[in-house]
Amino acid sequence: MPMKMRQNLYIDRQLGEALEALAAKPGATKSGIVNDALAAWIARRGAKEIDDLLKGRLDRISREIGHARRDIEVLLESLSLFVRYQLMVTAPLPEADTAARAVGRERFEAFVAQVGRQMCSGKRTIGALDEAEAER
Repeated sequence: MPMKMRQNLYIDRQLGEALEALAAKPGATKSGIVNDALAAWIARRGAKEIDDLLKGRLDRISREIGHARRDIEVLLESLSLFVRYQLMVTAPLPEADTAARAVGRERFEAFVAQVGRQMCSGKRTIGALDEAEAER
């Protein structure tokens, strides 16, 4: 059982009367009511301080996620337009041209491997182009 401390407090008359009314119920005591109310108030105040500390960070993270979502949509739209254009202007290979199909397969595998290397290394082709243009 926790050790209790005696406190002498002054409260407004209206609060005192409300406390008396609450303590009149069976099983309730003034000390218990005040103790629970004070514990709840302190807990809410601590939670508010934590909320205030995290609010700025959460707002910043939300903005960054919004920007990332916009960037991804731009990239996907750009890629889809490029693929559509490329498919429209490139003539299909004849079925019998196995050499051309083999070259195409090799180029695709090289492309996928290069994308994998770029992703693993953390290098960005777009960022490298932007930096090269800035140096000019």
